[in-house]
Amino acid sequence: MAHQRVALWAAEPDLDDADDVDIPIPMPSSTNEMYDDPNLQLDEGSLQAMQQHIAQQAAFAQIPDVVKRFIVHFHQAVLDNNLQEVTLAYESGWTRLTEKYYAKTEWPEAETIAPLVNDDQIFLILYRELYYRHVYSRLQPNVDDRFHSYENSCELFNYLLNSDGPVPLSLPANWLWDIIDEFIYQFQSFALFRSRPASKTDDELTMLGSEGGAQAWSSYSVLNVLVARNEWLKARAEGKTDEEIEEIVGEYGTKPLYRMLGYFSIIGLLRVHVLLGDFTLALKVMENVGLGQKAPFTAPTAVHVSTAYHAGICYFMLRRIPDAARVFTGVLNWVMRARQYHTRSYQYDQINKTADRMYALLALCYVLAPTRLDDNVMNIVRERYGDQIGRMCRGEEGLSTFEELFLYACPKFICANSPPYDDPAALASMLIPPTPTSPSSQNPSVVLNDPTQRHLRAASSHFMSLTPVSSLKSLLKLYTSLDAQKLTGFLDTSGAGVDEEEVLSWMMVMKNAGRCVGRVNTSGSTAANGEKDNDEGSRPSESLLGGEWMSISDLNFVIDQNMVHIAESTVGRRYAGWFIRNSEHAARVLDGIKASPLPPRTIPAQVQKKSAEVPKGESAPRTTGPKVAWGGVKVA
Repeated sequence: MAHQRVALWAAEPDLDDADDVDIPIPMPSSTNEMYDDPNLQLDEGSLQAMQQHIAQQAAFAQIPDVVKRFIVHFHQAVLDNNLQEVTLAYESGWTRLTEKYYAKTEWPEAETIAPLVNDDQIFLILYRELYYRHVYSRLQPNVDDRFHSYENSCELFNYLLNSDGPVPLSLPANWLWDIIDEFIYQFQSFALFRSRPASKTDDELTMLGSEGGAQAWSSYSVLNVLVARNEWLKARAEGKTDEEIEEIVGEYGTKPLYRMLGYFSIIGLLRVHVLLGDFTLALKVMENVGLGQKAPFTAPTAVHVSTAYHAGICYFMLRRIPDAARVFTGVLNWVMRARQYHTRSYQYDQINKTADRMYALLALCYVLAPTRLDDNVMNIVRERYGDQIGRMCRGEEGLSTFEELFLYACPKFICANSPPYDDPAALASMLIPPTPTSPSSQNPSVVLNDPTQRHLRAASSHFMSLTPVSSLKSLLKLYTSLDAQKLTGFLDTSGAGVDEEEVLSWMMVMKNAGRCVGRVNTSGSTAANGEKDNDEGSRPSESLLGGEWMSISDLNFVIDQNMVHIAESTVGRRYAGWFIRNSEHAARVLDGIKASPLPPRTIPAQVQKKSAEVPKGESAPRTTGPKVAWGGVKVA
């Protein structure tokens, strides 16, 4: 087996007296006469600069030698556009050194390690991106970190998007996706941070009320970065030839960095619009991409998972439950098949968390619109959320369970506008809680300032409107025709005085709940049980908002005067997918058996003993020579 090459920065020194990485930091020359001069006066700026120099020198001495070697090697790989070395340093080296040296503390600041990279501003911008991502993921960012990370993101995107031409930079796809993903996460984190003015200190209120605080992480600036038009994807979706595409996209579209960055920006737009609550526009921006796993190029697993999760949220909030279930089922099946390939990925934990949220959302879809889904996925859903599904199917008593699952599975929605930090009077009135006698205390808008609570209220109202459906449906399945008065008597078990008009309204709710707009049966891509109807998948040219009214219930009824006529239609189960999956599994098992080594041949002890007792050459069977039909040796 070939020995795996170890990067230079990863090799620990074997000797204690190994040469350290010594990069001298220039210090201002000074003499004793300079300090003995009684007329010497240092201004405050010079004194602070000198103190900062001394602090940086002390911080530089604290950096371990292996970290210094890593930064030098990382910088050289970026300068050489050595994609393999950059990928190794980013995915392996940074993570390993973080766990060993900086698991609970910050990495050295960019100004501290600047002498190691010859003050290369481009690399320092990339280093700060990793630095602030580490602060957000492992530590608690303060208000300065939030503002500085925004400034660094602006510098990075200005360099990539506003240069005179394509920049000479090669970054791996995983890093480009993480840049977009972290940019949106920090925007979401800052929006949640500024939406809670009651917990702010005076300094934080001052910074948020300043002109820079109002512009930092604004929705307009974030959307302006992500909305960069990707002509390459649009031309590809329209079926243009390679020559036509190259003519349209120009020199930017021929660079892999800009192609991947444009594709990931569209996925980022989908996520931002979902966080802002514009679910229709979120699906609209994906029309040139589609929702299939056939990406324009090899994309990280986290990209597919994030796309499916946020697209499924859009369909769920638009009450297109079968479409949401189809998206969740498709990507969860794909994640299960590809699990062995991304087990060691640094994104493994995030992928698992998002997948678990999709299982919870799939449980909500099953409660709101019970349909036949993929058996493998539904087995996991029942294993994890079987008790919650049972409670939610009981009606109003399952409302708390529904809300708990929704809050766990949905993203943390944000508001596009910040509180009025620039107007102290308006902010003070906003912080005063309403009194019980105040009319505003009964106003839902005061209670639902949190966007997540607003979306929860919309989803809960849809769930509450379907509470009579389960009991009504179980009753109607017992009959082919039923008198309306008799049905009313069955439902009025508590003696609350349910009349026929109320039962009729319940039946209309049930009728409406059994129909919805969907593209499950019209696009021909994937059925409700997660099985493909054809091999094309989801084509980008199909509108994700398109569809037509379709029935999702297996029970239909007609009201003729006072009689209710019921017709139950059973959908035959599709066995093709089951046979294909099990055939593939049997083929994998057979290949594994063929590839495994044969067990060593063992001879029983009794046979060995008997063979040892027989003298050599007396009655040993003849193994050579011509043989007759029954095994005997021919006699000449």
